[in-house]
Amino acid sequence: MTQATETSWSAPAHEASLARQRAWVEVNTGAISANARSLKRCIGNGTELMAVVKADGYGHGSIPVARAALAGGASQCGVATLSEGIELRRAGIEAPILVLGNLTQVEELRSCLHWQLMPTISGMREALLCQNLASGQGRPMALQLKLDTGMARLGADWQEGPRLVAAITELEAVQLAGLYSHLASADASADADDGLTDQQQRLFETVLQALEQQRLQAGISHLANSAGTLRSPGLHYDLVRVGLALYGHSPAAHLASVTPLQGAMTLHARVSLIREVGSGVGVSYGHRFRTSRPSRLAVVGIGYADGVPRQLSNQLEVLFAGQRLAQVGAITMDQLVLDATDCPELEVGSVVTLLGQEGSEQITPTDWSDRCQTIPWEILCGFKHRLPRLTAAQAAWEAPGDRAH
Repeated sequence: MTQATETSWSAPAHEASLARQRAWVEVNTGAISANARSLKRCIGNGTELMAVVKADGYGHGSIPVARAALAGGASQCGVATLSEGIELRRAGIEAPILVLGNLTQVEELRSCLHWQLMPTISGMREALLCQNLASGQGRPMALQLKLDTGMARLGADWQEGPRLVAAITELEAVQLAGLYSHLASADASADADDGLTDQQQRLFETVLQALEQQRLQAGISHLANSAGTLRSPGLHYDLVRVGLALYGHSPAAHLASVTPLQGAMTLHARVSLIREVGSGVGVSYGHRFRTSRPSRLAVVGIGYADGVPRQLSNQLEVLFAGQRLAQVGAITMDQLVLDATDCPELEVGSVVTLLGQEGSEQITPTDWSDRCQTIPWEILCGFKHRLPRLTAAQAAWEAPGDRAH
């Protein structure tokens, strides 16, 4: 476990209190478990749920997310890198773990064998390396074969699938535990993706049918990401790999009503200074905002070095006591400024919510990503480790909107 994770999730009470002095991320692991249960109901008993916890659990903390997802019904975890998989193993997580990124070096694959992680392979070179390593250790090594059906990224050409499966199954020390591919545009509507998802599924099915005809076993088969999972039961196969939906967010607006999801992350920061200024005063770098009236400005201790996109300057809003307050001027590395003229209750030490819900008001990662012309995945993964990750219990000492004493 990394030091950052230890500080975020198992800090003594006085350290957790210090973590709340400036800005922090609050993670509701109960929401993660609830989302896993909701997704399990969506896919039914015949399909397994893989919790994708790469990129530090999409910024939520990979270890607590993995534990919460497994408690909610997930049976496997997916990571992008070898180090991410080792971190889960060191934390005592025993569920199957698939490394979704290609591992090509002998030492990487040796570590996979040692930590009982399943590598993804895209050809025979890595399969043979695994065979040699496993033979030398005297124990089998599980791996999964990825096929490219239209993503043009990782994976062997789909047409090579039957040949590769036949060759891999001949390797005595290697266990082919799965065959999978990745969808390129499952989040688009059925009309908007020009039939690409259907075409990818047809190619994947062609391989599965060829394997059945040749009586070849490739382990479990899986194709769907979050969007594919919500899009159609026909994409579920033996397992679905769910990332964004696990954290409570739909990958597309037209899929949001498929199954109930709860956002698991809220982002809070504290007011460090209140300034009274006159009309016509320029605020922050470049004076991209000027006051149009005598104004009460609140400086908040969070900025783009924490993961708040500078592109949101003069577009961001925060919540305080159920009220929306506008951010004004350029967002800087460590701080941003709010217009609190119409909110006299906001004082030094007050806590504002940048992402999350207060009463009937809510700000989501999609609200940010739409304004930045990007995707919610990037927003969630952008929060840096100098923002402590706290559980709801650790942060419960002071509700957002309360004044510090």
